[in-house]
Amino acid sequence: MPGLAYLDWNATAPLRPEAAAAMAEALARCGNPSSVHRWGREARRALEAARAQVAALVGAAPAEVVFTSGGSEANQLALRGVTGRRVLVSALEHDSVRQALAGAAVIPATPMGVVDLAALERMLAANARPALVSLMLANNETGAIQPVAEAARLAHAKGALLHCDAVQAAGKVAVDRAALGADLLSLSAHKLGGPQGVGALVVSDAVPLAALQTGGGQERGRRAGTENLPGIAGFGVAAALAGERLGDYAALARLRDAAQRRLTAIAPEAPVHAAAVPRLANTLCIGMPGVPAATQVMALDLEGVMVSAGSACSSGKLRRSPVLEAMGVGSDAADSAIRVSLGWSSGAADIDRLIEAWGALYARSRANAA
Repeated sequence: MPGLAYLDWNATAPLRPEAAAAMAEALARCGNPSSVHRWGREARRALEAARAQVAALVGAAPAEVVFTSGGSEANQLALRGVTGRRVLVSALEHDSVRQALAGAAVIPATPMGVVDLAALERMLAANARPALVSLMLANNETGAIQPVAEAARLAHAKGALLHCDAVQAAGKVAVDRAALGADLLSLSAHKLGGPQGVGALVVSDAVPLAALQTGGGQERGRRAGTENLPGIAGFGVAAALAGERLGDYAALARLRDAAQRRLTAIAPEAPVHAAAVPRLANTLCIGMPGVPAATQVMALDLEGVMVSAGSACSSGKLRRSPVLEAMGVGSDAADSAIRVSLGWSSGAADIDRLIEAWGALYARSRANAA
């Protein structure tokens, strides 16, 4: 279908051509980065160059970067690799954080879509045992920016560490690990124009980290297994480009806001979730009252418009968004919420197509209800 509108960038971004070229070059190279001969040394140089590019994106030292198979593994490594601490995770987190440890305590969220800092402070004070707090930088469903630096100050005052899942934020907003106060920070390549299947955990030198995957000395003993050099090379180039082109995402706020205005003009009763707090410039979470999100996603797809119902990792499952539940959104509103997310190649024509398709579905739903 000509003129398809891809509006699911928070699920995955297209692979940047420059990243694909770096991957092709790495695939053509023979050599294990752990080998000491010349081809091994060449592979090692390519690996470390990419490590430096990823580190630069978040203001970290290259030695702090541990390459993983993606953001979910990075989150698991952070929460399970830091041992001997009780774990507190926000109710807004991705499943890979919320389900990492069965005994983790849940920090509630406010109705606006951000973590409840007062509740975090009480939970930290209630138990003298050192803690690990996990709080994402930007929510993948609503786009709400979380008060990570404030949470880090509260955590550090009580001797706690803070892990930040920056998977959805990196490449869309400026990220500085030290300024955030994050002791550990997770990243994923495919959210910012790199390949799927590669990510990183950025770990402060002061944080002891136990490897979950053992059997080799790779990644300074923090993650065993021969590194995915082609994926890492693509990740590095994508990270460098993302840092250079943050302005692409800032400019998307105008498109996102136009979409929000036009959709709510069609349906004034349509709720926009987390609209009262700072959000990622590219993200809109909106409901069509009375029409299930799955119905909207399928109807829009038939019209060539691609969006998600909640997180892409769970949108194929018929379950209510835990994020919207944590915000106290009622069941009807939660069940009708979709996520529209834009990227660097999104344009006015994509928004026009969304408005036309969504408006037509809304009109049909109201006619059927009459």
